[in-house]
Amino acid sequence: MTATDPVLVLGCGPVGQTTALLLARWGLPVAVLDGRPARDLVGSKAICQQRDVLDVWDAVGVGAEVARRGVTWTTARTFHRDRELFSFRFADRGRSPFPPFVNISQCETEELLDERIAAEPLIEVRWGARVVGLTQDEAGVTVTCADGATLRGSYVVACPGSRGDALRAALGLRFDGETFDDHFLICDIRTDLPSWQTERRFYFDPAWNPGRQVLIHPCPDSTFRIDWQVPPDFDLTAEEASGGLDRRIRQVIGDRPYEIVWKSVYRFHSRVVDRMRVGRVLVAGDAAHLVAPFGARGLNSGVLDAENAAWKIAFVLRGWAPESLLSSYHAERHAAALENLAVTGATMRFLVPRDEDEARHRLDVLERAATDPEARAQVDSGRLAEPFWYVDSPLTTPDARRPFPGRPARGDVPVPAPGILVPDCPVTVPGRADVVRLRQLAREGVTVLVGDDAPLPSLAEGPAGGPPVAVHRIRDLDAGPTLREALGARPDELWVLRPDAHVAAVLTRAADAAPAIARLLARPQQDPRAPRHSQARGGTLHEGLQVV
Repeated sequence: MTATDPVLVLGCGPVGQTTALLLARWGLPVAVLDGRPARDLVGSKAICQQRDVLDVWDAVGVGAEVARRGVTWTTARTFHRDRELFSFRFADRGRSPFPPFVNISQCETEELLDERIAAEPLIEVRWGARVVGLTQDEAGVTVTCADGATLRGSYVVACPGSRGDALRAALGLRFDGETFDDHFLICDIRTDLPSWQTERRFYFDPAWNPGRQVLIHPCPDSTFRIDWQVPPDFDLTAEEASGGLDRRIRQVIGDRPYEIVWKSVYRFHSRVVDRMRVGRVLVAGDAAHLVAPFGARGLNSGVLDAENAAWKIAFVLRGWAPESLLSSYHAERHAAALENLAVTGATMRFLVPRDEDEARHRLDVLERAATDPEARAQVDSGRLAEPFWYVDSPLTTPDARRPFPGRPARGDVPVPAPGILVPDCPVTVPGRADVVRLRQLAREGVTVLVGDDAPLPSLAEGPAGGPPVAVHRIRDLDAGPTLREALGARPDELWVLRPDAHVAAVLTRAADAAPAIARLLARPQQDPRAPRHSQARGGTLHEGLQVV
């Protein structure tokens, strides 16, 4: 790699913006290419940002501002007709400074990310750069734009969004899945509903949308997003002309003034590519996976794609890890995409029964849920976004003492273990005032946390030419019980954290730290348990690809 070989990011939506900022944070030059002539700030689009995504954005300097400008909500309520079935709040095993969810227009989030990009000298953004050709070789990637311009890069992160059909076809990717027949109407309404400002409401079969569902989210500036399930033949123009849209809105908000800020009708898709790595190209965000939005798993998952791709590309280009590390991008994020498809697919089957048996089952569950806690657990109004658990990742060293118990209850988070995102807690790093949280510390490289009774491994400076590795006694970071209790850490343990703050290993022998670090960096020559690079898992270089 030379200073003239940037990482190329295709697409300047939130996933591409996040990717570029994270790569620059690791000191890499980046060129962002977008086929649009300029930023199109139309509609609020994806509005619901999850706590751990805010934390990723905080690493590039915008998370706190997104949280400040957005509307915080902590409670999810579910109703059947006019009766509340249940509500739940969200757990935090540590002490994160961020709320569980913040609602803010995607357009405003993009503006904040643009401001950070403009202040970053390592990032160049090229609007009107529609990529029509892409070739790879052993040393890099060359893209050709519609105007004939070419640009050479070391790697490509492709995140052009849901309309990336041409790029997927050029890379030889399948995009299997389904499109749901039912349509959904979104209206962002500015009005005064003071009692609804801190909660998400989901209604099954309300009197004002019989037989279908309505979802209501609070947004900034006294705005509320209302999402109606509507028939496949729904005509928004006719609905407006007849006064039906006004009646529909007033059935929800009552007889009060309102303004329609944005409206749209759409169908849901449930699709995923068969590979998220093709040679030197990593595919991310909606270009790689589309899910129904119930649960806010689209943009949130795309940002976590970006973080996974960025640290791995950075470690490879800096010589801290072999190129085989990039195979784990597909292994981890494709599994995350499949999890999201399974979760949202189950939601859609509950929301839109496919036959009379499923419809009868849903009605039975909803009616019993009013009094039966077991039935409430079967009501599916959308399991909200959460980070994926890399418990089966080739980079994770398993711990038989901490088996993964499976998906936790709604609103809860899993107990810390290998593969789990580490809880966030305040920490004090001796001699430093710039790091005040555990995840800030973890995102600086590879971090080893050592219990009171465990010996210190010889990794504080890291191997020569290797990645940044920091070793800290847990008691030095937090003299009190908060960090120990959040982790559930025992005095004889060493915790190895990845650069994306996931737990790579929990160990009881200092000698096992080096092999665990080798494993998380995909170094098979140092750790025989680590996965070996397989061309069949996305490593094949595709030459002469043309976008048509």
